[in-house]
Amino acid sequence: MLKQSKNLDFPFLVPGETIRRLWPLDVQSFRDHLQRLDRDSRYDRFGGFVSEGFIESYAKSCFGIDSITYGYFVDGIIRGAGELRGVGAAILQQGSAECAFSVEKDWRGRGIGTQFMARLVRAARNRNIDSLRLSCLSHNQAMIGLAKGFSAELSFETEETTGKLLARTPSSSSILNELVDNSLGLASALIDYQKRALLKLAA
Repeated sequence: MLKQSKNLDFPFLVPGETIRRLWPLDVQSFRDHLQRLDRDSRYDRFGGFVSEGFIESYAKSCFGIDSITYGYFVDGIIRGAGELRGVGAAILQQGSAECAFSVEKDWRGRGIGTQFMARLVRAARNRNIDSLRLSCLSHNQAMIGLAKGFSAELSFETEETTGKLLARTPSSSSILNELVDNSLGLASALIDYQKRALLKLAA
């Protein structure tokens, strides 16, 4: 089970658990995660009922220059994801961005969303994003509460699901931390991809 640490960027994980950035090599695993979401979770995540075909297309769209996605892995399987997508721009740089979260039912209540939010806020700040919108329905108080928990990083004025990043420039440590996380995540993605390829050959 995921354990909280004082530094949300570097949580203590038990063996078999990992949080890392997702890469194009992970697209099928990410798609499988979204397809495993139960009916209500899928509705909350996408704001309505969506088809398998929609999820297939959506998963492929999450690895462009306008998005960053993190995954929560348990024994090599994605059980949760946190996404940062640019709003009204092709490149995730400056301006506004949108956060979205999806966690499979049996893995909720473990602080995963908080860990995702910490990384997404850091990624947004490092790219000079000035406004973060939480993509969720108005009844999803858990997600709104999650955003409110980052009042030290975000200020909420009129819209309860839109937060404005407080005026802080990226620090050398925040940029380095993200760079190290991404490098380790890419190495892990390559290893995971090789494992899946070997399993297919053995089948």
